Amino acid sequence: MLDVFFTVDVEVWCDGWNNLDAEFPNAFQQYVYGPTAKGNYGLPYQIDVLNAHGIKGVFFVEPLFATRFGTDPLKEIVGLLRDGEQDVELHLHTEWVDESPVPLLIGTQGKRQYMRDFSLAEQTTLIALGAKLLKDAAGGQITAFRAGSFGLNLDTLRATGANGIPFSSSYNASMHGLDSGVMPGVAVIDTLECDGIHEIPMTVFSDGTGSLRHAQLTACSFKEMEGLLWQALEMGRSNFVILSHNFELLNEAKTRPDDVVVQRFRQLCSFLDRNRDSFRVRGFQGLETKATVRQPDPLSSPIWRTGARVLEQVYRRRYR
Repeated sequence: MLDVFFTVDVEVWCDGWNNLDAEFPNAFQQYVYGPTAKGNYGLPYQIDVLNAHGIKGVFFVEPLFATRFGTDPLKEIVGLLRDGEQDVELHLHTEWVDESPVPLLIGTQGKRQYMRDFSLAEQTTLIALGAKLLKDAAGGQITAFRAGSFGLNLDTLRATGANGIPFSSSYNASMHGLDSGVMPGVAVIDTLECDGIHEIPMTVFSDGTGSLRHAQLTACSFKEMEGLLWQALEMGRSNFVILSHNFELLNEAKTRPDDVVVQRFRQLCSFLDRNRDSFRVRGFQGLETKATVRQPDPLSSPIWRTGARVLEQVYRRRYR
């Protein structure tokens, strides 16, 4: 049995930092509900499809935007997830730190994009603030944290543990993980214990092009994802972490559904539903795990599947 984490990073962006207060109401509707001429393809749609297949996702909710726009929009997001019986966990994008009218940190000015751009004390403060915002929005007990854009360092894990959060899913070997200071010179592929917390990294794979790719709906075809899941099961991996976003089923302009990604999502949910005797889709609450003694090599996908995905991605771009 392989533990599968279907994780969704829930974020609201105003597509720029000018005129935020005027832009936010429309941005909130776009990013959370995803209205199009064909219907809504945002967060409620994702929840409905997951529930139709008996799947519980892990929704990493970014709450720092509420320090600028108030807690009601955050409560609305959390309410949708709680009503849908989905897991709510903590996600922080530190680009919001300097947008709060009340300073969140002493002496903070300008944009710092990643958690690792902050000191241990600052990261500890920000995680505590994010956890409180979620709890006050009826988010419940926080058991897992993810750094925005996977921009972690060792202090991020220490700050997570200092806040009593037992799990992190912030490491991504295909993005910032290798220069995070976590296991220097070694790609973290499976569960790692650090300062008392367990890091459960993004699942990454070699696609035959000489680089690593992470398991994300917009980055992988369904056939790639299916093959990788079976491979991870056969190799005895302890977990498989998939990434999505609340706005990921929309095209880049957020004016219509991205039909290719919608189909991938529905195919993946159907696959996991049919094969629940092999794949246990779960959250972090109540998770019992142990660190991998020796980090394994990344999973791999054959080059012909990479080629098929490239063609699929070209087709997608015609309709952006």
